[in-house]
Amino acid sequence: METPALTAFAKALSLVGSSRLAIGISLLAMCLLYFLLKHRLELLLFLWVGIGSQVLNTVMKLLFHRERPNINRIIEEVGYSFPSGHSMAAFSLYGALAYLLWRHMRVRNERIVLIVLVVFMTAGIGWSRIYLGVHYPSDVIGGYLASGAWLMLSIGCFEAFRNSRIERVKK
Repeated sequence: METPALTAFAKALSLVGSSRLAIGISLLAMCLLYFLLKHRLELLLFLWVGIGSQVLNTVMKLLFHRERPNINRIIEEVGYSFPSGHSMAAFSLYGALAYLLWRHMRVRNERIVLIVLVVFMTAGIGWSRIYLGVHYPSDVIGGYLASGAWLMLSIGCFEAFRNSRIERVKK
């Protein structure tokens, strides 16, 4: 079901997942991490997740060479379809932000709001790419899975490194 209002909403969500806006949100988050919270190590994790997700997306697109859907396309996009770069970027960006912010939130309701916003943004961006006709559902799901795996691996390595530094300081 395609309506002008739904199309405008999908385009807005797709814009939120675009690389230009993602870079802007990332720069803002990095400034917050560095200048306000004095979290230099977390800044490295955030950069690592973002850059790694983009590299992983590029490599996967080159490996799979999947063409974009060619029916009911509302907007035009270039490049390969699988995995969805918007979905991967959204999952990485909002997932990393959620992980880093969660650690500073002590109130349960704040954490619930954070998770609801992250899920809405990530799912909404993926839905918008399917609605706009530039991705198959499997492109979006594949993007989420690849980015989720990368995010979890990165967080696991970050936690292991951080814990080893804490242990060294205790000795």
